[in-house]
Amino acid sequence: MSSRESSEPRVVTVREEPIELSQLLKFSGLTGTGGEAKRMIMEGQVFLNGRVETQKGKKIRAGDRVRFGNETVLVQVG
Repeated sequence: MSSRESSEPRVVTVREEPIELSQLLKFSGLTGTGGEAKRMIMEGQVFLNGRVETQKGKKIRAGDRVRFGNETVLVQVG
């Protein structure tokens, strides 16, 4: 099993932007609860566009890539 992340991000469509990072993690299924999402963000386990993001209320917009664990999601509005 490869330790590198999957090469293609999964597209997540939100109704409107911006969406808060913690809400996106829960909505996309990367975490089970909002509390878990906030904890993972504060612990530095979430990456936004390739950089560690520790602001749970960070505003996410279309085109942003969020990585948690070995999964990456690409945000789009639809």
